Amino acid sequence: MLSTLAPVGAVRVRAGPPLAGEVTVAGATKNSGLKQMAASLLVPGVTVLRNMPAVRDLDVMVEVLRAVGAAVEPDGPDVWCIDATGPLRPEAPYELVSRMRASINVLGPLVSRCGEARVAMPGGDNIGQRKLDMHLRGLEAMGASVEVHHGVIEARAPVLKGARVMLDYPSVGATENLLTAAVLAEGSTVIENAAREPEITDLSAFLNRMGAHVVGAGTSTIEVRGVTELSPVDSTIMGDRIEAGTLLMACGVAGGEITLRGVRLEHVEMVAIKLGEMGMRVSPTPDGIWAQAAGRLRAVDIATLPYPGFATDFMPMAVTLLAVSEGTGIVTENVFDNRFGFVGELIRMGADVRTDGRHAIVRGVERLSGCPVRATDVRAGAALALAGLAADGETVVHGWEHVARGYHDLAGTLRRLGADVEVV
Repeated sequence: MLSTLAPVGAVRVRAGPPLAGEVTVAGATKNSGLKQMAASLLVPGVTVLRNMPAVRDLDVMVEVLRAVGAAVEPDGPDVWCIDATGPLRPEAPYELVSRMRASINVLGPLVSRCGEARVAMPGGDNIGQRKLDMHLRGLEAMGASVEVHHGVIEARAPVLKGARVMLDYPSVGATENLLTAAVLAEGSTVIENAAREPEITDLSAFLNRMGAHVVGAGTSTIEVRGVTELSPVDSTIMGDRIEAGTLLMACGVAGGEITLRGVRLEHVEMVAIKLGEMGMRVSPTPDGIWAQAAGRLRAVDIATLPYPGFATDFMPMAVTLLAVSEGTGIVTENVFDNRFGFVGELIRMGADVRTDGRHAIVRGVERLSGCPVRATDVRAGAALALAGLAADGETVVHGWEHVARGYHDLAGTLRRLGADVEVV
């Protein structure tokens, strides 16, 4: 069975009192769990992944893994079992892969375990170009022959061999694929200019628990010493830092005092720094984060960068926060080239935002005006919901199914903090 998410078309948001209370941040199913599901293909046996609440992208990854021959079933709330005993069919079809970019993460494990893979070019949110050149060049450096025909990646390597791979850019996806390809390769692989995101560290810890030898995760140089076999494990996924950052910025928009459990402040440090510059108070707690916004915040400039910089996934919510802050802020998007598509909807709500290429100039207004708007991707939908927290009247965010791709229950979590948010 797949996740039991009910169809969701829209949410209705009304401004209310300042946020207050404590919530536990959901597990990072989209950005960490799905990658570990793909890595489970490396080992025969049953891998158990915990703290993986249902999101719509989970449905797609379940179908992808079943298509290649793994048995995937839930085993209680937020727990999934992946039995990759095999035999596996090393082919991920277009009709599945085109629905979600994370499907490309099966490429490395399939080549490593099966010696070959045929994976369709991936789809996902329309937020700009995300090329696969680094994935493919890295596999070629490790001895694979790689060709792309009619939108399908075909990779073959009876034996992968360790190599030094220099990434042009610290790509999360390329780092993940090369990590999972290298753990069973002969010799040592060194990935230079590797992504440093906490999700990379989470994946590396998962692989090491399986018996891999990965050192340097969280730095720009990762070394993988190949091993001859791995064992299935029982693992718990990290808390979702993107949800945590979203809730912190919701507190900035609506005001109030909140406590988030199950997430680490250092995973959202740059967000916390920017919020501090804007006038919020953000501090660590023994098991999470405390934050307080006592009044209207001050505008700052923000530029997105790979971790540990300000993540591109936080940018839409940051634009919303600046739209109701005092003063003018400039937002520069350095990661994707088409991520300001949601700005037109904010302008319909009365925001004063002007875009120019990779830049957005945001002049804060005291209040927005509620109206119907439409989400075009995961984070844009979250940003529009946050805008409704500071808008007169009623805001209805259509296309909420996009938001459900990456957030388990954002509307419910905001509601538990006192927001007036209702699924319609």
